[in-house]
Amino acid sequence: MKTLTEWLTHLETAHSNGPIDMGLERVGEVKRRMSLNPACPIIVVAGTNGKGSVCAFLTHIYKEAGFKTGTLTSPHLLRYNERIALNGEPVSDGLITASFERIEAARGDISLTYFEFNTLAAVDIFIREQVDIIILEVGLGGRLDAVNVFDGDVAVVTSVDLDHQAFLGDTVEQVGYEKAGIFRSSRPAVIGQNLPPQSLVEHARQTNTDLLIAKRDFDFVKLENQQWSFRFHPESSSLFSDGLKRNRNALPMPALRGGYQLHNAAAALAAVECLNGRLPIDVGAIKRGLLGAENPGRFQVLPGRPITVWDVGHNPHAARAMRQSLIGLPFAQKRTAVFSMLSDKDIDGVIDILKDQFDIWYAAPLHLPRGMSAEEIAAKLEAHGIGEIRTFASVADAYHAAFADSTENDRIAVFGSFHTVAEVMTLSEKPTGHHAAQ
Repeated sequence: MKTLTEWLTHLETAHSNGPIDMGLERVGEVKRRMSLNPACPIIVVAGTNGKGSVCAFLTHIYKEAGFKTGTLTSPHLLRYNERIALNGEPVSDGLITASFERIEAARGDISLTYFEFNTLAAVDIFIREQVDIIILEVGLGGRLDAVNVFDGDVAVVTSVDLDHQAFLGDTVEQVGYEKAGIFRSSRPAVIGQNLPPQSLVEHARQTNTDLLIAKRDFDFVKLENQQWSFRFHPESSSLFSDGLKRNRNALPMPALRGGYQLHNAAAALAAVECLNGRLPIDVGAIKRGLLGAENPGRFQVLPGRPITVWDVGHNPHAARAMRQSLIGLPFAQKRTAVFSMLSDKDIDGVIDILKDQFDIWYAAPLHLPRGMSAEEIAAKLEAHGIGEIRTFASVADAYHAAFADSTENDRIAVFGSFHTVAEVMTLSEKPTGHHAAQ
């Protein structure tokens, strides 16, 4: 039997059409052959940004309520196992490889991508482990993503903005249509964004999906003393025509940092309310879940000085959220960016939004097929009028240099890609004077 490492090496190149091959026919047929039909409720989470945070909130709230959770997320930061979690903990190599063997036996001559194997393995494991709730994060888009072979009892779309244009389209309306592909007839869909794209609203109407939209059907209010309240009040829902209204008051601020996390938490709570008849949740579990949720690399502020932020955001929508969160941090004398992005991302859009938040930029390459060189990144920064730039041979070198050049009153932000953050997370030697990264 192959080890997990051997399996992953194989899967990275096994599919003849490459790592991304949109469509449901192949993965749907293997699902059918394996009889992967979960009996428990499923929440499917899509969106340009915020998916991982919503999945983290849902996982921890249901776990705190005593339910066994199965959660699929992507990508991973350090270990593949992070993608498939039981009660928030990555599953073992043995569970994954055993599932891969079952998929391999079932697929016959059907070729599957890395992510399709990943999706089937996750649900196979969740069924065998008899979880009470399955939470599936869409990898890319929605309509043609492998996750969409499973029918969500609740769909969540966190936000809609431009990303992965080569696959999802060049307009927000096109992207909205792709995200709406996870909707199911006569089932609720929670939309975390007020004024969603018209394409999404129209698709909901055509499929008879029950839309629950932020600020119209649910909302939140920030209170004093680091608390907030959530209100669920569906205005035009056929599923909640009995006039259901529910308030969750005096909730603690989420453990996940960033002002936008209240929007993500509210979307998660709306999904919880949709399933409350099957999986009842008390306010105590909600409070503990909000405080216990973890999603590394999403505006992660490390303890210690200088203030250090890790953020995996890699598109303008994420950059805008990061900007607001940076503005909310304490004053820093010098603000350093440790920055790298992939060449197929909107680097100009990200730089334009964040250029005034840093005094100096440390640019470094990602040693990947889609990585940009430090010189290419520096040229992009210069084109946006940024003068203080240093280049390094690696993100790790840039990170160490940033600490060497900073005092305890400064701030360092590492961002631009999952790969950028993962590289500093894996450092065996952490910068001196920074106890948090150890």
